[in-house]
Amino acid sequence: MTSPSPRPKLPIRLAILDCDAPLPQTAAKYGTYSGVFTALLTTAAEALRHEIPGLSATSGLDITKWDVHQAELYPNLEDIDAVLMTGSRANSYEDHPWILKLLSFTHTILTSHPRIRILGICFGHQILGRALALPVRRNPKDWELSVVPMSLTAAGEKLFYPPTTTTTTTTTTTTTTTTQSFLSLLQMHRDIVDTTPALLPPGIQNLGYTSTCAIQGMYKPGTFISVQGHPEFTEEMVREMLEVRTAAGIVTEEMYRDAVGRVGDRHDGVVVAKAMLRFLCE
Repeated sequence: MTSPSPRPKLPIRLAILDCDAPLPQTAAKYGTYSGVFTALLTTAAEALRHEIPGLSATSGLDITKWDVHQAELYPNLEDIDAVLMTGSRANSYEDHPWILKLLSFTHTILTSHPRIRILGICFGHQILGRALALPVRRNPKDWELSVVPMSLTAAGEKLFYPPTTTTTTTTTTTTTTTTQSFLSLLQMHRDIVDTTPALLPPGIQNLGYTSTCAIQGMYKPGTFISVQGHPEFTEEMVREMLEVRTAAGIVTEEMYRDAVGRVGDRHDGVVVAKAMLRFLCE
């Protein structure tokens, strides 16, 4: 794989690849998963407006949306600076034609287009793992659901809680953020990148871990960030998913009760989104 190249100026041209369609209540509010991510990234961009000049809720990001699941539509690589692969109900380790096409697209970026950065969320994290020739499979420990705290690695602490620089028209101030060793995200998965940190390819760092999932995120500076959890999810979205999957017998009643008991807990989706935007703007 080639080395990453310097970043372009703002706006960052981000292509969000929709790998599934949301359930009815979520669709009524956001339309698509790319709509959910647009809402999250807009919030994160506004929170960074004094840290990254030119970035705000209304500037610095040029987001396009692509249905790679049903329509199998993809952006021209010359027209984008980054891609974000969303989550999906599909199994990332299966060889459906649309998944193989997404896998090939991801591999092409990794091997031939180092200018383009990759963000992977849940299913997208696992597709990135497959593109890196890592094992991806069903987790023998079963589901990870609702708000789950994870332990951060040193790389995760640095990425998600870095010293921040605030710039105004006249001054620049650097503030040291209190380092935190834990991060909480809403989760909805039973597939994993099934390896250990020691077996990740050279230059790739694990970001965190839980007792259920050893690889909660992957980071290669200048190339990609992925997370197994869902920074974009809200309590209402996860409640809807839990109700539907429990009714279908996919999630047990016991799992449902445990997950619902934690679904309203604090989570750090905006923290992760801010880290991703910093990464895209480096």
